[in-house]
Amino acid sequence: MDISTLKQKLDAQGYVCDEALAATLLVALKLGRPLLIEGAAGVGKTEIAKVMAAALDRPLLRLQCYEGLDESKALYEWNYQKQLLSIQVQMDRTGPDALTKSLFSDAYLLERPLLQSIRSEVPTVLLIDEIDKADEEFEAFLLEILSEMQVSIPEVGVLRAKTIPFVVLTSNRARPLSEALRRRCAYLYIPYPDLDKEVAILRSKLPNVNEHLAVQVAQAVHDLRENEGILKKPSIAETIDWVSALEALGISDLTEDARERTLGFVLKSREDMEASGHCGACGHDGP
Repeated sequence: MDISTLKQKLDAQGYVCDEALAATLLVALKLGRPLLIEGAAGVGKTEIAKVMAAALDRPLLRLQCYEGLDESKALYEWNYQKQLLSIQVQMDRTGPDALTKSLFSDAYLLERPLLQSIRSEVPTVLLIDEIDKADEEFEAFLLEILSEMQVSIPEVGVLRAKTIPFVVLTSNRARPLSEALRRRCAYLYIPYPDLDKEVAILRSKLPNVNEHLAVQVAQAVHDLRENEGILKKPSIAETIDWVSALEALGISDLTEDARERTLGFVLKSREDMEASGHCGACGHDGP
């Protein structure tokens, strides 16, 4: 596969990307390197993993990170209820050593996304979403799988990858990530799209979109993102939602009245609406 072929596959999935982005994805894929993608919320980081899975015809495994995430939710845990039932059934039939060995076999192992990704018989796409929300301890735990494509389970030993997953980690930069993690990954930063690219995204996601309206909305969203008073900057998904809401109302021109009636599809708090100079929640201009 070359860059143009990958780009065509991504275009077929409705993901608008340039050759530089496609080149980074292709090299990371060919080298088997995890890819760390940073950028503001809503710029399309998670979408990359989804469209790569579709473009490569691979299963997508997703691990959503959060504070307190641990091995039992990310890697594996033992089916304790099944183990207890097995102990009751086999206690008088099997010797202690054989019973213990049988309890820690695949039959009792519950695979979570990390373990599923390396034990899969077919290559997968593994999405580790919002790694910056996980604790630093969990980040350190990931280093073995990211660098060696293997995991260590005390009761079993080292399990090495049967196939190499394409690993995508995303971060909204809520906290700094360790240098150790960064060294193990290729890196990609995605900014908010410029006006032309956002219009192209609207055309891709809404094939019958009114061109005039698409340009107006893209420019309005760009202005909202430039407004320092707005805390939650509109994402690409919210740009699409805004156009869809306007078209649902039969609106083909973003007038002040149309903007006022539909602003809740692009700004999601009263404070941000007021910062924009409008207060859609109240039905009148903000102070």
